[in-house]
Amino acid sequence: MKFNEYQYERPNLETFKKEMEELLSLIGTDKDPSIEIEAIQKVFKLQDYIDSMMQLVGIRNSLDTKDAFYEEEQSFLDENSPHIQEMNQKFINKLLESSNRKALEDEFGTYIFDKYEVAKRTFKKEIIPDLQQENKLSTAYSKLLAGAEIEFDGGTYNLSQMSPFTQHKDRDIRHRAQLAVSAWFETEENEIDRIYDEMVKVRHNIAKTLGYDNFVRLAYDRLGRTDYGAKEVKKYREQIYEEVVPYVSELVKRKGKRLGIEELKSYDLALSFLSGNPTPKGDRAWQVNHAKDMYEAMSKETSDFFNFMLDHELLELDAKPGKQGGGYCTFIPEYDSPFIFANFNGTSHDVDVLTHEAGHAFQIFQSKNLLPEYRWPGYEGAEIHSMSMEFLAWPWIDKFFEEDTEKYKFNHLAGAISFLPYGVAVDEFQHGIYEQPNLSKEERKSLWRSIEKKYLPFKDYDDDAFLEKGTFWYRQGHIFGAPFYYIDYTLAQVVAFQYWVQSHDDYEKAFSKYLDLCKLGGSKGFLDLLKSADLKNPFIDGTIKETLIPLKEYLDSIDDTLL
Repeated sequence: MKFNEYQYERPNLETFKKEMEELLSLIGTDKDPSIEIEAIQKVFKLQDYIDSMMQLVGIRNSLDTKDAFYEEEQSFLDENSPHIQEMNQKFINKLLESSNRKALEDEFGTYIFDKYEVAKRTFKKEIIPDLQQENKLSTAYSKLLAGAEIEFDGGTYNLSQMSPFTQHKDRDIRHRAQLAVSAWFETEENEIDRIYDEMVKVRHNIAKTLGYDNFVRLAYDRLGRTDYGAKEVKKYREQIYEEVVPYVSELVKRKGKRLGIEELKSYDLALSFLSGNPTPKGDRAWQVNHAKDMYEAMSKETSDFFNFMLDHELLELDAKPGKQGGGYCTFIPEYDSPFIFANFNGTSHDVDVLTHEAGHAFQIFQSKNLLPEYRWPGYEGAEIHSMSMEFLAWPWIDKFFEEDTEKYKFNHLAGAISFLPYGVAVDEFQHGIYEQPNLSKEERKSLWRSIEKKYLPFKDYDDDAFLEKGTFWYRQGHIFGAPFYYIDYTLAQVVAFQYWVQSHDDYEKAFSKYLDLCKLGGSKGFLDLLKSADLKNPFIDGTIKETLIPLKEYLDSIDDTLL
């Protein structure tokens, strides 16, 4: 079957509830463990069915936010997913209360109980109305940005399609493109402020109802972080500030010399070379064909995976009007299918997002037969697979970039390092927001700009008064739809750098270790996954400094003025 043949039907929630109640009556009792185990396995199957329907709605709604049918189905799920969560929470409570705990741990492992102990704290029936409102606000934000229509130089573009202009060789085009994007956001400023203000308040209210001081700890628990908290993340941010920010500032100075611009402005930062940024030398179909060749050469496992994706038409990569922005990978359990969503725009980002999301999809393809709770790691673990796959693609990257290969490698690695300060800035901003939920919209913008100046001291917005007052975060969707997720990209990036080093020393060994990590899925917590894969812990003092050494050596060995 092709993806467009995958069948969606609106879940009958009364039937789901009835079937769950019947199964729950067999769990957490003094019945024989085998009866409980069989009931638990049936619950997982039922959850997989519901999840599959939700995934199909989410995917098809994101592919065309103007499709009335899936817009209505998304609204239905926004309204009813908290009721589904309520039933799943009853299951969690039953499992934790079982008198057969030891037998269940022998069957399912102990980590699922660690996860459920955290998840238990994150739900009460009383928060259902607030969860419904949170869902609706997140959908409203996504739809608002997906509907952007920006008039520029005789054309009309969405946000993804504006990217090539923001990294154009012509400085005037870059400048005007930034101002055009800012102008669109400014027209929606009041609406974005309203959406976010309501989001912050509803999340704070959920946290207080559940007995938390504020949303911060709840957000960590929602993300299933079982082995670290805000204290460890704060120390990690300090490492980035001390070790990475000064080096990124040096990289920016190098860029200024390459571009012949003494004082770089914000609209110069997306351009890396006077000759233009590296670009893939073909369209979407051409790139996918080269990706097929690459994954067939990389390993049998990657070959089987990528051909499955192609055979079932599970890649949707072109930017289109009404299509949600960004990129993601998800999984449809009923069809054993990963799904990759992206918005190609003719820049090097096309290859980055394809290899990145393919890393996610490859991981879930390797662990799809694990328990539902073990298929995916937490976000910080999951992003290791995606960011490492970007680097594991390097031996074949010349197929995509041809004469731009050396430019791409320099830019890719320098860009990955340069991303770290921005990533932790987003995290520090969110801590500030949810620790002070009553900040005004002006105070939030001021907070963002002060944090931006701390971690990105080189960012000069020139005459863009809208960004100067602190609104760049408007375009970071994770802040709205997935709070506190963003730091996970940076944690995973630090780990992925280790695979970059290992793959340069011994590619086959590095890939083998990567494959083993993928197969573990989310059967362990973040720190235990790192131990299993013999990877360094980013939270430990000195890890960032040590990790940067070989990366700096590589970048410093290249005369980037010749690129």
